[in-house]
Amino acid sequence: MVKNAPSESLEAIPRPMVALGNDYPANYEIAPHRHGRAQLLYSGTGTMTVRTEHGAWVVPPEEGVWIPAGIQHSVGMIGQLTTSSIYIDMAAVPDMPATCQVLSISPLMRSLLQAAVNTSPEYEPQSRDGLIMALMLAELRLLPVLPLSLPFPHHHKLARRCRDFLESPHLHQSIDDWADTMAMSRRTFTRLFKRETGMSFAVWMRQACLFSALRRLAQGESVTTIALDLGYDSPSAFTTMFKRVLGVPPSRYLAQPATKS
Repeated sequence: MVKNAPSESLEAIPRPMVALGNDYPANYEIAPHRHGRAQLLYSGTGTMTVRTEHGAWVVPPEEGVWIPAGIQHSVGMIGQLTTSSIYIDMAAVPDMPATCQVLSISPLMRSLLQAAVNTSPEYEPQSRDGLIMALMLAELRLLPVLPLSLPFPHHHKLARRCRDFLESPHLHQSIDDWADTMAMSRRTFTRLFKRETGMSFAVWMRQACLFSALRRLAQGESVTTIALDLGYDSPSAFTTMFKRVLGVPPSRYLAQPATKS
């Protein structure tokens, strides 16, 4: 069993997968860092935010985030968290994505993650601990991706504008406002934005507002306050958008993982 140890201590363990459990106080921030192995990071309580130079991800309770090896990232905790992580040699998962993704954690994977942090770091492959790890590796490939990512552009000026927007998102900013700020025509701006983020400006802006809303919901703010701050005409309009993207209304979302099947 490995608990509250630095992840670097696991790098030299001669196993393709190792597990680590950590406890974090509320509002703890893990400074930018990177791992030699890929990581699946999961928490049963509290919300996490993950940031890299290429984007941001929000991870609700009982969901997980896939972080490939070598990607520098920071992690913010909303609420007190107990996390379970598995660290995997990339050679064992060549088919997994090369970018961060929020994954929907199945009931089976949730149980396996909880069991994994109690395994011996140098387990025998054919032992019960080894079979837990092997089953977890198979289940990992089947986890659905959740639409909780927000890509940032490589273009320096546009990336800075996107990060500023994320600090105070509002739906009523327009393409023309952004194009004027960047001294571009509307057509040039829309082409640049699509090429840099893979999304249209409208879709990216809605996703940024959703990202902000999830963090604020996790901190206990009301749906009405969040909806109006983001520029929605009414809480019901915000709820409609939220339910269309995530399948449940915001009032139920943070409690939803406990009933996932």
